[in-house]
Amino acid sequence: MDIVGLVQDPSAWVALVTLVVMEVVLGIDNLIFISILTNKLPVEHREKARKIGIGLALVMRLALLGTVAWIVQLTEPVFEVVGQGFSWKDMILIGGGLFLVWKATKEIHHNVDPAEHGEDFIAKSTTTGFASAIGQILLLDLVFSIDSIITAVGMTPHLPIMFIAVIAAVTVMLVAATPLANFIEKNPTIIMLALAFLLMIGTTLIAEGMGFHVPKGYVYAAMAFSAAVEALNMLARNRRKRAAGGH
Repeated sequence: MDIVGLVQDPSAWVALVTLVVMEVVLGIDNLIFISILTNKLPVEHREKARKIGIGLALVMRLALLGTVAWIVQLTEPVFEVVGQGFSWKDMILIGGGLFLVWKATKEIHHNVDPAEHGEDFIAKSTTTGFASAIGQILLLDLVFSIDSIITAVGMTPHLPIMFIAVIAAVTVMLVAATPLANFIEKNPTIIMLALAFLLMIGTTLIAEGMGFHVPKGYVYAAMAFSAAVEALNMLARNRRKRAAGGH
């Protein structure tokens, strides 16, 4: 179907809206990781790191879409262990999940007992830290990109729709990255909650790679519930501060 046909096809518009929403929701995981990672850099380098990391992630996602026929083949099992088949997609999910669990655990340890970390474990210098942050952003985005592209292929066969959805979702990430990072930095309790989210997401990726399907709705419902509870805690703390200041 050509571009004109897609524009005139109502089902194409439904698929586009659905894909954009899906990409934005899936991007929340990535955005939390980017916010925590770049907040470890010096202030003057943070926004630049976010823009470069997300910009390169967009280029990588569009390049992956160009190889969508190859990516779909990643779901074919390449070996078996105790009767369980593992594909390249499974191994990528497991690897990405282990990386997230490791990263979140290290960050939680760093936040709980910062005295043991004389220097940031991300890097020993600003330059190395900047490059390390960009590399880690791209590494994790590769994992999420392959998963979302395979899901997108099951929703629509039209590449233009996929391209538009990816560009729209990454644009939202680019706009929301700095406000979210600033919000997380200004609220220390949010940092621990965000790290817990990353830990849960990493565990979910490992489970998916091992063949256990975890409905995304359950994961995001748990995240939304936890965020709502923390919002109530923040509201209560602010009211107590105002009350104490008034006396």
